[in-house]
Amino acid sequence: MTQCMISISQVEQWVRAGESETLELKRSTGERKSAVQTLCGMLNHHGGRILFGVEPNGRIVGQMVSDHTIEELAQETSQIDPPVFPSIERADGAAGRQVLIMTVPRGPNLPYSYKGQAYRRVGNTTLELSGTEYQWMLMERFHGESRWENRPANGWSVADLDGDEINRTLEEAVRRGRIDDPGTRDPAEILRGFGLIQDGLLLRAAVVLFGKNDRIERTFPQCMLKVARFRGLDKTEFIDNRQFFGNAFELLLRAERFLRENLPIAGRIVPTQFERIDEPLYPPVALREALANGLCHRDYSIGGGSVAAAIYDDRLEITSAGPLHFGLTAAALFEPHQSMPWNPLIAHAFYRRGIIEAWGRGTIKMAELTAKAGLPRPEIEEIGGGVTVRFRPSRYVPPQRVAHDVTERQRAILALLEEGASSGLALREIFERIGQSATERQVREDLATLRILGLAQPRGLGRGARWKRT
Repeated sequence: MTQCMISISQVEQWVRAGESETLELKRSTGERKSAVQTLCGMLNHHGGRILFGVEPNGRIVGQMVSDHTIEELAQETSQIDPPVFPSIERADGAAGRQVLIMTVPRGPNLPYSYKGQAYRRVGNTTLELSGTEYQWMLMERFHGESRWENRPANGWSVADLDGDEINRTLEEAVRRGRIDDPGTRDPAEILRGFGLIQDGLLLRAAVVLFGKNDRIERTFPQCMLKVARFRGLDKTEFIDNRQFFGNAFELLLRAERFLRENLPIAGRIVPTQFERIDEPLYPPVALREALANGLCHRDYSIGGGSVAAAIYDDRLEITSAGPLHFGLTAAALFEPHQSMPWNPLIAHAFYRRGIIEAWGRGTIKMAELTAKAGLPRPEIEEIGGGVTVRFRPSRYVPPQRVAHDVTERQRAILALLEEGASSGLALREIFERIGQSATERQVREDLATLRILGLAQPRGLGRGARWKRT
């Protein structure tokens, strides 16, 4: 442990911020056992500091500190495995009493355990780490040396790969200045330069990137793309449902083609122009970023895993197998963050190809593109062993099915109600805006149906009632 002095005003500033994931208050080193549990949880999370000599209510009382006090802390922290060496700082208080500040960064060798039990920090509480969480952290520790992608692809040779795809990747990398021209177009030499052949053995990452589709389906079934267009807001009924096997570049191409064919075109009016501008409902470049992230960062060790794209009436979801890693959270992905791809060999090939532009900016770029298009920021959710990126439109999209099919005219009425005044729309106003395609009686019947389905509600009685979306 290293020791140095710090000002009491700095301690006061920390205390005013209150306990958090990175700050814990202890009355004295008499609570050192629970403090070291918290320290262990901080090592397994984002790091943090513990203040000894501060009551839970934030009153700074300090304590008498001797060499024996420091020795006791050192003895307690020595029971953390792998070994750690926290820094100890002192702040002088009143009457010769001091506050001790013990600080650790996020540990470089996760997971850490104290007396055989690992802990994690959640808010301002310290919880025991589950066996599954412990195994994930342990796998992350050794990930750099032994990953699924950098193991030999047994039974595969360069002849089983798509040579044209290999050359396209090299040519694009040279054109973009992301690699020097090697002066050869021999596939084996190119792969060796990409780090995809080691000790004469073809790596699994090479198969994911360049494998021929027919053989991939038989031996690497996790190289799969699922695409679907559902009717309504859930998976009850689908309009189109397909799955493809192939290398990552082929799957990206198929996913983009499916989205292009199935996504509606949204029109918008620009104040400085007379013409309506018709654009895809979601920015294609943002969707490509989400798809590329899924293909680069997913966990290929999950045999039944895949990347999936699902279109609903009110959203689009792109899901990839495997959780977030290295302490990243969904919220942190929209802030500047260090890029730590789960499959760096695969991600580097995507970078050379120009599909991803900068490390650690994919999710930030998605947010920028959707904001520019006037859409909400994408949602990222870790659920069911996978990560889902969810895009939503800026305008209301009426459902196609609620208990039974909703007609086109009923959908049009719902859209009108959504865009209407806060006071609602009268029957006559709705009828006039629908146009000559329906009678007033048909519109009245549609409104009655929508009311039964819980999608619209009148305010008032008779012809004076004003209808609103529910």
